Amino acid sequence: MRRWNGWGDEANEYELKPSGLAFLQQRLGVATPLADASLEQVLAQVPASRLPQHELVSTDAEIRVRHARGQSLPDWLAMRCGEMGPFPDGVAEPETSAQVRELLDWALSNDVVVIPYGGGTSVAGHINPPAVDAAVLTLSLAKMDKLIELDPVSQIATFGAGTPGPALEQQLREKGYLLGHFPQSWELSTVGGWIASRSSGQQSMRYGRIEQMFAGGRLESPRGTLVIPTIPASSAGPDLREMVMGSEGRFGVLTEVKVRVTPLPEKEEFHVAFAPDWDSAVKLVRSMAQAKLPLSMLRLSNAEETRSHLKLAGHENLVGWLEKYLALRGIADNKCMITFGVTGQARACSQNLAEAKRRIRGAGGVHVGTLLGKKWEESRFRSPYLRHGLWEHGYAVDTLETCVDWNRVPEMVASIEQTIRDNCGDDGKVHVFTHLSHLYPQGSSIYTTYVFPCSPSYEETRARWAQMKKTASDAIAAMGGTISHQHGVGRDHAPWLKHEKTEQGIAVLNTLVRHFDPTQQMNPGCLLEE
Repeated sequence: MRRWNGWGDEANEYELKPSGLAFLQQRLGVATPLADASLEQVLAQVPASRLPQHELVSTDAEIRVRHARGQSLPDWLAMRCGEMGPFPDGVAEPETSAQVRELLDWALSNDVVVIPYGGGTSVAGHINPPAVDAAVLTLSLAKMDKLIELDPVSQIATFGAGTPGPALEQQLREKGYLLGHFPQSWELSTVGGWIASRSSGQQSMRYGRIEQMFAGGRLESPRGTLVIPTIPASSAGPDLREMVMGSEGRFGVLTEVKVRVTPLPEKEEFHVAFAPDWDSAVKLVRSMAQAKLPLSMLRLSNAEETRSHLKLAGHENLVGWLEKYLALRGIADNKCMITFGVTGQARACSQNLAEAKRRIRGAGGVHVGTLLGKKWEESRFRSPYLRHGLWEHGYAVDTLETCVDWNRVPEMVASIEQTIRDNCGDDGKVHVFTHLSHLYPQGSSIYTTYVFPCSPSYEETRARWAQMKKTASDAIAAMGGTISHQHGVGRDHAPWLKHEKTEQGIAVLNTLVRHFDPTQQMNPGCLLEE
């Protein structure tokens, strides 16, 4: 059973290990957990539905609660304290594009606001019902989760847009293929959501971001149906795929998605290496990205994240051995961990690994093999569960991310981390660390995590988070970074979009929204500020 007030399945846990708890208590002090509301308390708050009756729409209180929030930290705090409103007035789970069309036409004729819903994993407020006078319908694509067609000649697969990552890859694997899109939310997020929010997967160096995978599909909009054909390349005007990607439900509902798939690789391994310090590590991974070394992934943790991950992992004997070995090789307190993948034909993997190891040695780093890489692979989709382990001990955690050219990467990392420290509240207690999660020849994404003890109340905790989030986002915009590399815009990031898109760009986006949704009933307030 999926949790109603947190991440993932209730059967899955990711407890904070004793060594990790001791590490955080040393850094942040002993924290006091906040009291959680019960589901029964929240259900008692759900108001009567304002929707007219429709056979495809449920107005059951619990299904409305379970579709009222995403997975951002303010969503988490709202669910945990029980003050979750507003709620959708109903939830529909269509099974076909025709049923989506029917529901849209019904909603339009009854002045109902529609929120498309994929896996509910948004961390930017994409799926939260707005506080409006109109009734709100959440349109879930959970039942549109099947492989519709596979063209093995063209290597194009057609899926229902509500297909989550595990189901998508399982259905492809049975036929000898994979998509290779593995965001950290992969367990729950859907292919339609990946496109609507311009997602990036952990192995994008090999398979590409969702932009490279999305081949075409079907969008049901208030204006009608838009079918995007699968053409390998075209110079016939602007690409309609680019228009749909990142539209976040403002134009309509993606119902069918065509993606470019790849035969299963012969071999795949994940390796770990350590560089002596941040400066040498950044130069090393930049050289690997700019040389277009054909790795499937490349990730660099700064010294604080490296320390934190080794402590939070809980493998004390293994980590102790590793620390001694690295010290003998001249790598100590300022070490930075590099995680990389080699994927493909066995011979090519061997060649790519040899080149990666040569570059690592040349930069003064040490390759430590696949043991830590295997542990990363085993837990690569479990990190969101760590929020539960931290919460039980009174700590809150959030992330933010951006992307900039290489000449601004070190300065941007320093600015984000210092801004969060400077705005964490009077007690000054926050633990901040960063990694470069997706590397390109031009630049890199920057992914920062911050952990802080809960304040005495939910209101104070949320206000503290809001100050850190706002000032860090301001710093990102001031330095020319994108407000989102992989999380999308939603409602939370909309105030900063104008810095990237400029006045002319925002005007164009508003024009597109007005074309597809003249009455502004599709996810209002998401992507573009009202």
